[in-house]
Amino acid sequence: MEYSLIQNGTLIDGTGDQPVNNAAILIKNNIIEYVGVEDSINLPKTKIRKIDADGGYMLPGFIDSHLHLMSNGFKFEDTMYTPLSLYFYKAVENMRLTIDAGVTTVRDAGLADYGAKMAVDQGFLLGPRMQISVTPLSITGGHFDFWLKSGFDMKTSYPGHPDSICDGIDGVQRKVREVLRAGADVVKVMVTGGVMSANDQPEFTQFTVDELKIIVREAGYRNIKTMAHAHGVGGIKNAIKAGIHSIEHGTYLDQESIAMMRDNGTYLVPTLLVMKINRELAESGSMPAYGIEDALRIEDIHRRNIKKAYKAGVTIAMGTDSGVIKHGLNLQELSLLCDAGMKPMEAILSGTKVASECLGWQDKVGTIEPGKLADIIITKSNPLKNIESLGNPNNIEVVIKDGKIVKNLHKT
Repeated sequence: MEYSLIQNGTLIDGTGDQPVNNAAILIKNNIIEYVGVEDSINLPKTKIRKIDADGGYMLPGFIDSHLHLMSNGFKFEDTMYTPLSLYFYKAVENMRLTIDAGVTTVRDAGLADYGAKMAVDQGFLLGPRMQISVTPLSITGGHFDFWLKSGFDMKTSYPGHPDSICDGIDGVQRKVREVLRAGADVVKVMVTGGVMSANDQPEFTQFTVDELKIIVREAGYRNIKTMAHAHGVGGIKNAIKAGIHSIEHGTYLDQESIAMMRDNGTYLVPTLLVMKINRELAESGSMPAYGIEDALRIEDIHRRNIKKAYKAGVTIAMGTDSGVIKHGLNLQELSLLCDAGMKPMEAILSGTKVASECLGWQDKVGTIEPGKLADIIITKSNPLKNIESLGNPNNIEVVIKDGKIVKNLHKT
């Protein structure tokens, strides 16, 4: 039995309560046992490892509800030259960068397979705990169909990564079962086109309501949630009608679809950071030609509509789409959420408590409370006064995941 005590800091516990000065967190093995004012704690009469917050701020480990740990850019041509094993070796660094940024839990929105998750869970690799979708579902010619007009199919395929293409009621039913067999914790479906697509545009609607209902039903048989890549409003509305749990991106949200999301309790994961960086890449000519026009066109539209959704009361969870953009910038999303109208505390909650609820892991992570897993970060700057400070991994001085220190910039 091991005890750890984090002391000498200010607590922002992820519940939305006011910060607690002179706070302490007592951890027993990997579980939080006590949270509160340090002077009020009764310490056990045993050896305790002391962790000095050094006057910093203690927050829950953050949750990125949408990223791709196995990806570094989503360029079609990469699959021609990249050996399969290199994707896994690169993922090791992607996982480290994610932890370094203060993110201890993620929902991988495509490409990470069950072996990658096992490697972290069994302690072979340093990385965040994961929910994985394995393979996003796509119609023929849709956002995850890599068959090009040249006749070349640029997909990456191996036994642990089922093909993504499915059409019709029977086709989508079988495909959901295949990705669940492959170990998916969440089922992702591409209900519209995308920015980095050779065969479609973000506005294009993909899958029918009936097909989507089958996907939701099949996943629901195992109590598995569903997430939908969705830019165009037609696809967004179809997904909401079918009972999809979360909408990813939400670029062309209108007042009707916003009201539908709010009334149905559908989560929105806006991924503002990828839109911003994609536009910057397009403006600099650093993006493949097939993505430039869409990246330039939709960023302003997306930002305006996310503001409308927030103002209307849609529940927003933090996600970044890291993997489309480089890894390790995850918490830059928080300041962009503030640009969309949130106060710093709300942005922090979107990446902690709300994100944990979106993943269905609110009993495990997302807040610093007794009984939760000990996922905690310590930052020197006050994020309620300077939310942008969290976006710089150098300001995340200590990261504790599952009770273990996995990053420590403090001098020992």
